[in-house]
Amino acid sequence: MLRLTLTTLTRVSSLPRIATSSLSTSSRLQNERRQVKFVTTNGVHIGNANIGDSLLDVVVNNDLPLDGFGACEGTLACCTCHVVLSPEHFARVDKVNPAGEDELDLLDLAPALSDESRLGCQIKLDKSDPIVLEVTVPEVTRDARTLD
Repeated sequence: MLRLTLTTLTRVSSLPRIATSSLSTSSRLQNERRQVKFVTTNGVHIGNANIGDSLLDVVVNNDLPLDGFGACEGTLACCTCHVVLSPEHFARVDKVNPAGEDELDLLDLAPALSDESRLGCQIKLDKSDPIVLEVTVPEVTRDARTLD
């Protein structure tokens, strides 16, 4: 009987810990959410994102009206997801995930190229990003798959 009582007390005392754990998980998930503002010549489009999502994922998952954005679906075969990052964001991303040779080759074909240009399919959100991240989408896009 004594063992049964101790076991019961242990189980009862562990219940608050489970509740506390799930509360901390819930607040942790909220801290892993971000918003991305895509600034275009036609206005600003805002999408919700999770840590680990690419900028292309944000456009697709939020059904943002950016015609032709990510035409190759992130396979590094076009440059339609070309974005311009802020200098601070570019520097932070470049340290963690510098553009590879394939991305650089595609960016050479992108119109309105700048020093802070990247392909949105290659930029993943991480915890160091601000809660609201702003990127610029150039007015003109070019699908590198259609160039001869």
